Amino acid sequence: MIAVDGLVKRYGEAEILKGIGFSVGKGEVDAIIGPSGGGKSTFIRCINGLERFQGGRVTVGEHTLLPTTDARRDRELLRTVRRKVGFVFQQFNLFPHLTVMQNLTEAPTLVLGESQDAARGRAATLLERVGLAAKHDALPRNLSGGQQQRVAIARTLMMQPEAILFDEPTSALDPVMANEVLRVMEDLATEGLTMIVVTHSMHFARHVADRVHVFAGGYDVETGTAEQVFEAPRHEVTRAFLGEARKS
Repeated sequence: MIAVDGLVKRYGEAEILKGIGFSVGKGEVDAIIGPSGGGKSTFIRCINGLERFQGGRVTVGEHTLLPTTDARRDRELLRTVRRKVGFVFQQFNLFPHLTVMQNLTEAPTLVLGESQDAARGRAATLLERVGLAAKHDALPRNLSGGQQQRVAIARTLMMQPEAILFDEPTSALDPVMANEVLRVMEDLATEGLTMIVVTHSMHFARHVADRVHVFAGGYDVETGTAEQVFEAPRHEVTRAFLGEARKS
């Protein structure tokens, strides 16, 4: 469903991504792990056009992003790709002045032209799904971090994407709140949602992901099944990273 070929990303003279190739099929869950500074977050931001890149291509279904893709000229292309591929950020990014229900229904009514009644009905179902049925009238400031991130996931699901990119969705949360969010993500995985997850959760990568990618220094240094990567890592970077992860 998503194919990345030879992706190169530079900030000035610094090359952050050095020709990465990557593909994920419909219904697959791929986890990206690795040391900080390896290009993990930059990579997934390139997939749905949040970051421009300097080499290679990203294909989402029948739509292709290139280094020449322009935010203004290709606005409709980018809008289409972002509807197909949702994004869950580290910092929730909820509208602080809107209630939970309003956060969920804003985009479907304005972008998709859905009626308020239909959007509210779907939103209520999704809030129940993420364990927040009683919070529809709450403002984000009155929710815990874990609750806000679950609202953010529900908001992304409201756009009915074919895949979701998760950028370290539990990095700002304490362990209890992180587990709340990870349980929701595990449920989505079992239901066949296509997911690419940048994560610090080795449990999620090991027990939920179909494939695990280890990013370091701008390269995808190792890719394999969770069993292969965790039980028999081939690359020294992977062995060192997993050794440090076990200590923490």
